[in-house]
Amino acid sequence: VQLQASGGGLVQAGGSLRLACAASGSFRTYAVGWFRQAPGKEREFVSVVSRSDRTFYSPSVKDRFTVSRDNAKNTVYLQMNSLKPDDTAIYYCAARNRAWDGNFYVSGFYDYWGQGTQVTVSS
Repeated sequence: VQLQASGGGLVQAGGSLRLACAASGSFRTYAVGWFRQAPGKEREFVSVVSRSDRTFYSPSVKDRFTVSRDNAKNTVYLQMNSLKPDDTAIYYCAARNRAWDGNFYVSGFYDYWGQGTQVTVSS
């Protein structure tokens, strides 16, 4: 499956953005995660939605970000509210079609990656 991330942009602190991760084919059996990488930092886990719609979040975004999926559109969304300058990063979506083993917070859990979309939050 090929992934296309979109929806990034420039927003002021406190604002919102919605990212989308569109798949080239059926997405319903995939776990889909979001990661981000800020300049000079390692890629870090943000959120994941399992094939059964369980969701998990990094503590740094919990209660501000919401991940959801629309299987009819083969798309997963990341709604980001109350954005902070520290949220500035390139955001990547990733997908896995193998069995869930709980290690969703590491990059190696995922088999497919999108190209990334830039999110910049100004203070």
